[in-house]
Amino acid sequence: MKAFGRFWWDFLVGDDPKIAVSVVIVLSAGAVVVSASSGTWAAAAVAAALVAAFAAAVVLDVRRRR
Repeated sequence: MKAFGRFWWDFLVGDDPKIAVSVVIVLSAGAVVVSASSGTWAAAAVAAALVAAFAAAVVLDVRRRR
């Protein structure tokens, strides 16, 4: 059972937990926008915010590794 859990953790999370958390956040935000039927402007604003957050995370991650 422990090996089964480790397999799924490695498969879903992998090397970087930030990526797994980012995917969950993006999917959740998309679900909220779609379920709220708030239109394309809200979807565009959410998408722009998520892209900006992802770009900031990449820049911070690259700076730390140098």
